[in-house]
Amino acid sequence: MYFCLSSECRGEEKVDQPDKQISESEGESITIHCKYKTTSNQPDLFWYIQRVNDFPKYILRRNTYGAGDDGTEFQERFQSEVKPDSVPLIIHDVHVSDSAVYYCALRPTVTETHQHSHKNTV
Repeated sequence: MYFCLSSECRGEEKVDQPDKQISESEGESITIHCKYKTTSNQPDLFWYIQRVNDFPKYILRRNTYGAGDDGTEFQERFQSEVKPDSVPLIIHDVHVSDSAVYYCALRPTVTETHQHSHKNTV
């Protein structure tokens, strides 16, 4: 399987996905790393997936207090926990359909309207 990774930057807030491409065998677990820097004491960190010819979709949101929520499609196999400077995404039991571009962000970047996803320009 093949994974592409992307990052987003804005002012004093910064995310970095150091691994630009990752591969793993079907059925295994994979960790996608995301490092962040922010001046916020209570950052919310988000993960999104964008499959070929599709809009980005919300995977999950986490904060430093362990709270957050998961997108319906991703509740079973996708998990994440905010650490002091990173928010790794772990995908268990990797499927071929997990091959995609993954984004981490410090603010919501995708909104749902009338069953269509839209990527906001930040």
